[in-house]
Amino acid sequence: MATEQTYTITELAREFDITPRAIRFYEDQGLLTPSRAGRARVYTRVDRTRLKLTLRGKRLGLSLAEVRELIDMYDGVRNSAPQLRRFMKVLAVRRAALEQQREDIEAVLCEIAMLEKQCTELLGHNAAGAAVAKAELDERMRNTA
Repeated sequence: MATEQTYTITELAREFDITPRAIRFYEDQGLLTPSRAGRARVYTRVDRTRLKLTLRGKRLGLSLAEVRELIDMYDGVRNSAPQLRRFMKVLAVRRAALEQQREDIEAVLCEIAMLEKQCTELLGHNAAGAAVAKAELDERMRNTA
C-alpha cells in the first residue's frame, strides 16, 4: 500500500519561494486545508496543487475570492466545461482591465514626455520652445478630458 506524498510548510515555502506566513494566510482564506500531525501542518498533493493555482491566479491579478471560486469549482468535478467558461470570463475581465491600465500608462508617459520637453526648453532659456511644449500639453489635456 503506497502512502500519499505529503509536504511540510517549509518544503512548500521553499519550493514556491514564498514565506510560511503567506501559506498560513492562504489557509486562513480557505484556499488550503492541511491536516495536522500534532502541531505540524501536513500538506497533500491536492494542497500543493491548490497553492500552485493560487499563486498563478495572483500572478494574473485575480483576487483571492476569484481564485478560491475557480479552484473550488474544480474539486471533484468531472465535466469541466462550465468551469472553463467561467474561467474564460474571469480572464476576459482581467484582460480588459490590463488593456485599460496600459492605455492609461501610455497617456501618462506621453504627458510626462511633454512636461520634460517643456522643462528642458525652460532650462535652456528657450521661451518659444517652452510655449510650444506647453501648447502641446494643453491640447492633449483638452483631447483627453
